[in-house]
Parts: sequence; structure tokens; C-alpha cells
Amino acid sequence: MITGIQDFYYNVKDIKKAVAFYSEALCMKVNFQEEGWTSMECGTAKVGLHCVKHDIPKFARDSHGAYAGGTLTLKSDNIAEDRKRLEKFGAKILGEDNAAWGHMLVFEDLDGNVLKLMKPKY
Repeated sequence: MITGIQDFYYNVKDIKKAVAFYSEALCMKVNFQEEGWTSMECGTAKVGLHCVKHDIPKFARDSHGAYAGGTLTLKSDNIAEDRKRLEKFGAKILGEDNAAWGHMLVFEDLDGNVLKLMKPKY
């Protein structure tokens, strides 16, 4: 029986840099670490960082997110403030939209993984 979601994880090339980015830019906390894996807490969810030796493939993407795979969407209460912090720590901004359903910021982490911030309006 499925009882919930365990985690959502991204492959990364440099686990130390990735942990620093997710801790400092995204305000996540380390929950568990072992060689090649770190579990981060984000509210009640867990985000995993899996260190790989191979190149991480780039999927087509635009200002709304990646065309393939999953995109982690994080809630924000201040997109402008969060954008400044993300840019300070090296995130690549892909797009921003203030639509009827919410204010959204799409960005890449240091390894090119696509994430979103959203401040919902409903």
C-alpha cells in the first residue's frame, strides 16, 4: 500500500556545492547524509541530492519549466526576495510570470536541474 511520498531527488555532480546551494539559497536543512546522498528537509517534504559521476543530461526547458522529468515547485511568500537570494548563490533564472493563478519563478540549480518557486493566489 502506498502511504505517501518519500522524497523527490535530483542528480548533482558536486554534493558539497549542491548541499550548500540547497541550504543557503533554498533554506533547506540536512536531514541525513552518507557518501553520495543527502536528504534535505523542506517543510514536511524531503528533497534528495544524489551525487553522480556522469554528466547530467539537459532537457529542453523554458520559462515555465522542464519539458521532461519532474519539476519541484516550492512555495514562496516573497518571490522578489527569494529571487535575490537565488541569484546571489548562483541560480540561473529561466523566467518569471505573475499570472492569475500565482506568481512563479523558474530557475536552474548549480547542476542545471529545473525548480520553481510559486506564490499561489488561490
